[in-house]
Amino acid sequence: MSTITVDDLPGLNCGLCGVKTCAELVERLPAKPELLARCIHLSDERIAAESAGPAIPVTRRPIPLPQASPVRTRWSDTLGREFDFYLEHFPEDPGPREIILPHNPMLTRELDVRVGDVLIGRPLGMSCGCPITHCGIARDVDKRNGVIVWCVTGPLNPRQQGYKDLGYYIAEGYEGLITESRSDPKIGMRYYFQPRMCMLQWRHSGLVNYLNRVPQGWQVRLEGLWIG
Repeated sequence: MSTITVDDLPGLNCGLCGVKTCAELVERLPAKPELLARCIHLSDERIAAESAGPAIPVTRRPIPLPQASPVRTRWSDTLGREFDFYLEHFPEDPGPREIILPHNPMLTRELDVRVGDVLIGRPLGMSCGCPITHCGIARDVDKRNGVIVWCVTGPLNPRQQGYKDLGYYIAEGYEGLITESRSDPKIGMRYYFQPRMCMLQWRHSGLVNYLNRVPQGWQVRLEGLWIG
């Protein structure tokens, strides 16, 4: 197998391969070269070429690359739309914290959703309209109202462990950390932001209704979400 570097990968850090970043995937390849096949952004021809040894000319799907700089200065998403800050997930969480309500809230009880369960679903309509099916781990469950707080983690857990399918749901809010922003956020203001681990690298919009200064920056809750 020829040497793979971070530059050979899409650089999206989407998590679909089961690791958090492209750099981490590269570190694991010497011991487990078969992990390269998990990158859905590489063509089958490219993966075969890398596995065979000598590099040969192949065509890769055109993927826009984020700037690989330790200091984030790029304040536009992959569609060129500007935003105000990145939303990071809490260090203790396996992924971004999302507050959701199934379109049929009774499903929370019917599926007996419990803390730790692996779930899938898609945010539909005005709440977000994201075209990507979300996968995650339940963190808090309110069976009286049907509201679930989960950490979005990517599709590897459902593939390996099975899952409970919520179908369509409403994305009610996000909770996380702001460590990089163009200006200090304020309660009651609506902002454009980009979840750091968004697979599409698209900007979102939300109203700040909770804000707390912490050593890492700002702890924030955003509601009234939409994409674009």
